[in-house]
Amino acid sequence: MRRLDETRGAVRMEVVYDVVASELWSALTDPTRLARWIAVVEGDLRVGATVHATFTSTWDGPGRIDVCEAPRHLQVTMEPGTEDEAVIDVVLTAEGARTNLVVEERGLPLNVLYMHGAGWQAHVEDLGRHLSGEASIWKARWEELKPSYETMSVP
Repeated sequence: MRRLDETRGAVRMEVVYDVVASELWSALTDPTRLARWIAVVEGDLRVGATVHATFTSTWDGPGRIDVCEAPRHLQVTMEPGTEDEAVIDVVLTAEGARTNLVVEERGLPLNVLYMHGAGWQAHVEDLGRHLSGEASIWKARWEELKPSYETMSVP
């Protein structure tokens, strides 16, 4: 977690998964697979289009696809054009049969940054579960992680 300015911050997660980049990309962009671990996504899935997402966290709203360069870069602006606008940036780097995933969400209010930190950790863990054929446990894991994230200071 880091401060961007006096009111906004960012959360960044980096994880290496034991799958090739194309497999991880599919889990990040196929609506059927997304629904199994992070969100139900509906709409026109192309660059410049607006989609509607309902996350396991219960957040519900619009997102605009800004970048979609398979299998390495995805960027989505959530709640575009509002004061709550935030950008989710996803970068994949192939490392042989493994893939490094970096997810960063920028533009989050500082007072809820810890909740997003716990949330993104739970999401990337659920992605690992999905890739292993296991079910999501997002809510329970988020509740478990939230107190430790709340005690972290934002530089």
